[in-house]
This record gives sequence, C-alpha cells and structure tokens, in this order.
Amino acid sequence: MIGDNHALGDKLPAAGRNVTARRAGREDFALGETARGLAENRPGTRPVLVLRSAEFRKGREPGWRELDALLSRAEKRGVASLSTVELERLPLLYRGALSSLSVARSIALDRNLLRYLENLALRGYLTVYGPQTGILASLAEFLRRGFPAAVRNARWHVVVATLAILVGVGAGYMLVAGDEDWFSSLVPAGVTGGRGPSSTAAELRQDEIFAPWPGFTRSFVVFANSLFRHNATIGILTFGLGLAFGVPTLLLLVYQGLVFGAFLALHERHGLILDFMGWVSIHGVTEFLAIILCGAGGLLVAEKIVFPGRISRLQNLAKNGRGAATMAAGAVLLFFVAGLIEGGFRQMVDTTMGRFAFAAVTGLGWFAYFLSGHGKTNASE
Repeated sequence: MIGDNHALGDKLPAAGRNVTARRAGREDFALGETARGLAENRPGTRPVLVLRSAEFRKGREPGWRELDALLSRAEKRGVASLSTVELERLPLLYRGALSSLSVARSIALDRNLLRYLENLALRGYLTVYGPQTGILASLAEFLRRGFPAAVRNARWHVVVATLAILVGVGAGYMLVAGDEDWFSSLVPAGVTGGRGPSSTAAELRQDEIFAPWPGFTRSFVVFANSLFRHNATIGILTFGLGLAFGVPTLLLLVYQGLVFGAFLALHERHGLILDFMGWVSIHGVTEFLAIILCGAGGLLVAEKIVFPGRISRLQNLAKNGRGAATMAAGAVLLFFVAGLIEGGFRQMVDTTMGRFAFAAVTGLGWFAYFLSGHGKTNASE
C-alpha cells in the first residue's frame, strides 16, 4: 500500500513506540503550523511546503504499519481478538494516523501516500467508533430490550389503536346482528372461506371450528406461509399509512374490527360464539397484538408529523421515528408466530377450553415480555 521503494522501520518496543508516536504528533503539529504560516504571510499566492515522502515517513511508518496490522486482525476476527495492550494502543495509533493525514494534506506529498493514510484513517474510525456487535448480538438486543421498550414508550398509541379496533368490532357486530346482508358488504369474498349467512351450524362446526388437522406440510408450510404474507402485508400497510397524518391507519384498524365483529355476529346466530372465540383466540391474541402494534407505530409517525414542535417535520420524524420502526419490525415477527399457531397448532387443540387456555398463556406471556427488558436501549421514544 505504501511505495515499495521505501524500507519499513524496525519494530520498536512498546515504550519506544509510545514515545515515537508522541514525538511524531508534535512534529506533525509543527509542520502543519509552518505550512499555515507560510500561506498566511504570502497573500495572493498559494505557497507549498515541500517535504520528501521519505523524510515524512521517517519515524511515522512503524506506527502506520502497526495500526494496519491491528485493523486487519480486528476486521477478520473481531475486536475481541486483540489483547489488552493492543486495545490500549489502537486509539493512540489511530490519532497518530489522523495527525499524519492532516499534515500530509497541508504539504506536497505523493498521492499514493495520501490515499493510504485516508484509507487507514477510515478503517481506524470504523474500528474504534463503529458498532462492535454482530448480527446475532444485535438481534438479541432488539428482542431483549429494544422491542419491549419501544412498545412501552408508545403505550398511549397502543391504547388508541386498541380502541379503534374495538369500535370496529362493536359496529360490525351490531350491523350484521341487525341485518345479515351487511356480512357480504363488510367481509371480502376472499376472507369468508365459503362462510356466510347461508352457512349452517353444522357446516361452521365441522368445516371450520372443529375441522380435522390437515397434516404437517399443509399446516406449517403452505397455510402458515400464506397467512404470514397476508397478515404482514396488512400490518405494514397499516404502519406505513401513518405518513398520511394517521387517518388511513385509524380507518384500517376500525375495518379490521368490523370484519371480526361481522364474524362474531354470524356465529352468534348459530349459537357458536364461544366456540368461535376459542377457535380464534388461540392465534388471535398474537395476531391482533401485531396489528395493534403496527397501528400504534403508524399513529406515532403521524404524531411526529402533525406535531413537529420547534423543529421541522422531517427532523422530528428522523429523531423520534426509530421507536415506531422498531414496533413495526417486531410486529412482523409476531405475525410470523401467529401464522405458525394459526396454520399448524389451532386445529391440533380440538377443545374450546383448551384453546382458551392456550390463548390465556400466550396473552400472559406477551404481557410479561413487554414489561421486561428495562435498561439502556437505542429505541427512541
């Protein structure tokens, strides 16, 4: 990387290297001041302090080489592979390289050396100040602290999203209970699954609520994957529409409640409302929670746009939007879990009380999870 026609300095003992690094820093400062002084004393011209590369490298090159070697090891094996002494040396060598780069830019040196020092300084910055955690560690931190903290910080948005769904459930139930023709108006044909006002109690019981388990492949691979993609799409849309001041987000939440309320009224007409609620609750606790979190994230985004405070809307969104994005990302994981439960486990639990028990355990588990993870986190409020 540095020209091959220049010999490298011999490796120095640790104490000697520290003295050399400090001396090089003082020399770099003096050279920089000299260059600036020449420029200030000759107005109208651009004087250049010329220094041969070989002279500039003298006393500095061993430090560059040592820093290069430490950075290469850290990049390949991680910072944890460095010893305590090497970790202490790393920031000193990095600052020395920065000082050399500053002077090299002020005086006439060859471009290859400048490029080498710029690359060395960039690598040093990323190693010293960059994130030190890997993908798995970041994911673990997200699940352990980031996601629960983001939900707690947006608790009032969660409450509003929940109320919007409940309003929809009540409205959908009352509309269909009063006139069953509303069912076809509220529920899309692709969602009914052949169910409707013409369905009998026996059909709803045998083909839906207590239908036999279709097998592993159809349950966990085909059906679960389809459910996850469908629900995640709706959730992401609910979150993203928060950019439109939150109004579409609220409407989508109410609509999700309308559909569920319509199904409640349909099954209540046949005396199957408890069985239906047990059948839905086994996965619905997780699925509705995910929808609520997507809605809460959208409402949080809307709040930062509508009420930016003393800064611009984009600045406020950039500053506070991380918590909303964290909730949306966590909600996608919840949709995945809900898809597995709905596609694979729902029909395996074939009693209403067993399904309610499963739902209760799931709900308590999520409640405890979101109360956990207190401590330092990167999620923005």
